[in-house]
Amino acid sequence: MKKYILNSFVAAAILFTAACKPEIETPAGSSAGQANFSKYIAVGNSLTSGFADGGLYLEGQKVAYPNLIAAKMASVGGGAFTSPFFTDAQANGSGYISLTALVNGVPTLTPVLGNGWRNSPTNSRLFKYSGEIQNLGIPGMRVDLSFDPTLTFSAANPYFERLLTDAQVGKTNYFQYIQGRNHTFFSLWLGNNDVLGYALNGAVTVTGDPTTVLTDKVTFSSLYANFLNALTAGGQKGIVATIPDVTAVPYFHTVTVAALLNAAKAINPAAAAIYIQTGTGAVRPATAEDLIRLPFQSEGIFGKPNGSGIPYGLHPLNPIENKWVLDKDEVVKVKDYVNSYNSSIKSLATSKGLAIADTYAYFNQVASTDGVNVQGITLKAAFISGGAFSLDGIHLTPRGNAVIANVFIDAINAKYGSTVPNIDIAQYRGVKFPN
Repeated sequence: MKKYILNSFVAAAILFTAACKPEIETPAGSSAGQANFSKYIAVGNSLTSGFADGGLYLEGQKVAYPNLIAAKMASVGGGAFTSPFFTDAQANGSGYISLTALVNGVPTLTPVLGNGWRNSPTNSRLFKYSGEIQNLGIPGMRVDLSFDPTLTFSAANPYFERLLTDAQVGKTNYFQYIQGRNHTFFSLWLGNNDVLGYALNGAVTVTGDPTTVLTDKVTFSSLYANFLNALTAGGQKGIVATIPDVTAVPYFHTVTVAALLNAAKAINPAAAAIYIQTGTGAVRPATAEDLIRLPFQSEGIFGKPNGSGIPYGLHPLNPIENKWVLDKDEVVKVKDYVNSYNSSIKSLATSKGLAIADTYAYFNQVASTDGVNVQGITLKAAFISGGAFSLDGIHLTPRGNAVIANVFIDAINAKYGSTVPNIDIAQYRGVKFPN
């Protein structure tokens, strides 16, 4: 089984913290206020589904933030909340990565093979789930692809195909799928992937792959409005969430230019700079404003000489390719799209009188130097040790889900006068360390 070992220069930046576990009291006299939680549905993408550690598996599904919210809604009139869980026999789902060793600060990440595939070894189709569900999160879902006119995404995306009947595959898009649920309350957290896919690919768009393209700003606003119109058609109340700054996650802040240069100088003190290829094709020395993708560390290509003996990334004639880097100009572009999407989300939600969970602001706090303190526990955006993000550097740990659930709950209570209890985040783990 292939293992991925983080380079020591990355591990040197990882510091581990202990967390206390305070007692949290459920508020007395709980009330739904102006909301009706009897049938709650959650619309969204991988974050909504419980995707974590690079895969969708049972443990992650169980602690997805909508499940945690629904459990607390039960105390104020909320009904049953169903999720498309893998069975115990399929608990590894699509497969994921785990932290299997930590030696002298150097972590080893080992893939756990998925057992949720019904057509192994091709692993392109997951075991079907049938029955009504209320957690409608689909990993990879975007606002634009929700309205896929070619209807190919429902067949191409194994997480979506898993939930569709054979008659629906290739004939039903996500926008159609989420309708007719007879819900009384909803959450909507979509839009991350409309910019994330572009960023994760180093701002390199791939012909024929719509997940690597930025969604047009006007199109995003129009299609998001369609979602809200559909979800509130019967006068239902709900909550929407803003899009986090996707450049602030550990995926872009673990392998740093400074760490690479220090590693190079340890071997060759004369090393003066790290060279990158930008999105325009230009080659220049990298700066701290240029973000290197997390998977670069496992490729083992840094410093390797090419046919002319020029070390990769350490000379302008053999720079780190653009696909591995979100250069500073691309970072500005990504941030601009996130801000535009969020402006649309807030404006549209306000016009509908809906609650807004500002996850953008929350994640920015997590990414700050001091992180964020919740119930006496500090969460940061550091890879592995920060507590908020799972081993893929993008999705949430169980504790991260618990905190996000509280961000939603606080916004719901503030808007609708409800008293949905908060979640004790100390009951949920961060990254699971090896025994």
